[in-house]
Amino acid sequence: MADSSDRKAVVGNKQVIFRDFVSGFPKESGMYVTTGTVKLKRPQGCRGVLLKNLYLSCDTYMRILMKPHNGGSGDAFNPYAPGCPIYGFGVAKVLDSGHPDLKKGDLVWGITTWQEYSVITAPELLFKIQHTDVPLSYYAGILGMAGMTAFIGFYEICSPKKGEYVYVSAALGAIGQLVGQFAKLTGCYVVGSAGSKEKVDLLKNKFGFDEAFNYKEEYDLNAALKRYFPEGIDLLR
Repeated sequence: MADSSDRKAVVGNKQVIFRDFVSGFPKESGMYVTTGTVKLKRPQGCRGVLLKNLYLSCDTYMRILMKPHNGGSGDAFNPYAPGCPIYGFGVAKVLDSGHPDLKKGDLVWGITTWQEYSVITAPELLFKIQHTDVPLSYYAGILGMAGMTAFIGFYEICSPKKGEYVYVSAALGAIGQLVGQFAKLTGCYVVGSAGSKEKVDLLKNKFGFDEAFNYKEEYDLNAALKRYFPEGIDLLR
């Protein structure tokens, strides 16, 4: 019989469960919320970590994970498993750790499951948060996967120069809107494309793009790009 300390260590654990693979657009019915239980201690012998999730990031790549595996060896993530919690990037606090680089109380960002509490058996996919003088939610965005992808891709791979002409497709996505803003900070001329008038307005009026257009309204994309970049494009995202 479990003693009182064991009973107190078991708590409810709200989860978002993947119901089954989907075709077409994802629907609410493809997932459901349930509440299980979890022991506030990592399983015996587990070298992973027990996390209390604080923020979860909903990203476009997650749609791909809702389809069956196509057998490709280069896939970065495994597809979701029906009947199991979905996963993605998030921000969390370590409650218990079997990993030498992480201890109880540490804050981390990285891959976690969509639950209140998650046991992560591969903590190498987690990054310890060193700076807490900014909102922790930033590590689910500009200081997390989207921000790192945009920063490294633009500054380290593209090596932009002031005055260059930059075109950003999917410009209002998590990465695209950051690339556009980095380009403006660098002194580039930036044009972005998106899929609606509302998105185009946001790119020009909120995110500071020099120009933006709705690609769905362009019969000839090459002609549209020549119209916005008569002297050519230096950097393309």
